Amino acid sequence: MTTTRPERPARKRPARTGNANSARSANGGRTAGNGKAPARGAGNRAPVAPPREFTLPETATPALPPVAAFDDLDMPAALLKTLTAQGVTEPFPIQAATLPNSLAGRDILGRGRTGSGKTLAFGLALLARTAGRRAEPKAPLGMVLVPTRELAQQVTDALTPYATSVQLRVATVVGGMSISRQAGALRRGAEILVATPGRLKDLIERGDCRIDQVSVTVLDEADQMADMGFLPQVTALLKQVEPDGQRMLFSATLDKNIDRLVRMFLTDPVVHSVDPSAGAVSTMEHHLLYVADETDKKAVTARIAARDGRVILFLDTKRSVDRLVKRLLASGVRAAGLHGGRSQPQRNRTLDQFKNGQVTALVATNVAARGIHVDDLDLVVNVDPPTDHKDYLHRGGRTARAGESGSVVTLVLPDQKRDMSRLMSHAGITPGTARVKSSDEELARLTGAREPSGIPVTIEVPQQAQPAAQTSGKPGRRRRPRRSGQGPGAGEAGASTQAGAPRRRGGQPAATGRPQARRPRRNAA
Repeated sequence: MTTTRPERPARKRPARTGNANSARSANGGRTAGNGKAPARGAGNRAPVAPPREFTLPETATPALPPVAAFDDLDMPAALLKTLTAQGVTEPFPIQAATLPNSLAGRDILGRGRTGSGKTLAFGLALLARTAGRRAEPKAPLGMVLVPTRELAQQVTDALTPYATSVQLRVATVVGGMSISRQAGALRRGAEILVATPGRLKDLIERGDCRIDQVSVTVLDEADQMADMGFLPQVTALLKQVEPDGQRMLFSATLDKNIDRLVRMFLTDPVVHSVDPSAGAVSTMEHHLLYVADETDKKAVTARIAARDGRVILFLDTKRSVDRLVKRLLASGVRAAGLHGGRSQPQRNRTLDQFKNGQVTALVATNVAARGIHVDDLDLVVNVDPPTDHKDYLHRGGRTARAGESGSVVTLVLPDQKRDMSRLMSHAGITPGTARVKSSDEELARLTGAREPSGIPVTIEVPQQAQPAAQTSGKPGRRRRPRRSGQGPGAGEAGASTQAGAPRRRGGQPAATGRPQARRPRRNAA
């Protein structure tokens, strides 16, 4: 099957308004590329009020109607065959509504909660419209921009079987991994590029990538890119792709920053909105569990983590994650930590352990709130309540994905009760509430909590070999080799995770008897 690209009307760009750096003030001063969020207080900050959403644009050209089956779509036979092989039999609403239009070359503005099927909604159109073409070295033909490394990997994993079926190559470029290897993949040629803005900017500046031949561009989780301060980089990248190419923007919420992207880069988009709250999922239960004090909160957390089945526990800081992991391992819970202080290979290995069952309790900061998909995950626990309703929705979105059921439990101290009530109102959620102690039957009923075994456990992780030297993000500079036992690959996530291991300041395991190496600076994405 040969896919032809329909003619598109000439784009008329609205006049630009506002300062390109306005996203920095809108997100509390966070800057792109440093991976750091503002420090949070211990539950004494009021939740952030939800941004006022803009009025959805009206489509001037009538949209094509939704389809009832994938077979009704004009897609290559190989993609349809792969859908069947992957067990995808019926399109989700966002796929049924957007695919007829995106396959026809229309711009798309999609609003939908996490887990609603957005990846295939844009991915199938991207692959179908690129099939039959071959990319020149360093010059991809289609591009997906995402805010986080984990989401980039998830998108890559989801699209690779379909891309392979139509002989398209996929390259992933994110921070925290070897930029030289990523440059090599682009030099060999890749039709589809999945990228975080910071690393893609670096590769373009090095001369290892150019995106002027990208004819189909996707922005996934655009609201988080705005929250993280990436809008100036995203805007600069979108100005480099084919001027008359197709654009698809997907976001859980649509505030004024997203409105600016829509007005600048989308032409007469087909709009599809899945539930305005972006988080009210009929198969998801929400519970606020009131605990008396920090001591009881620790006991409740340990019992929930010891449940029979996997669970993600969210905390605010890297240090608190490391401390909780140490306590859980000492009590017999197979736990591991995930946060921005881990190298990307370490984070990948920890996620693999969680998915294959070696780790049953994943303790994480918001780095795990988006871009992580784990089958049969039915419980998410906010050990530290979030202060932003969007963070709550995306943490909870790790469960109840693709129509499955799940529960989100938030532990609330007395001084956090009012703030959590306000946050739930902002999120459009009416939760169940209960006062609990660690020994209560109600806690066991809601979460499967049980007493930990008390037998310390060790999580073994193979240590990653480090290269003798590694090229930095700037040409002409080389990093000094790390000493044995230091940096990524050492410590809790690199050698073994064991209760009672000696630890550096900040809660991370120490490489005993060796001085600490200075780690090179990386982009957050």
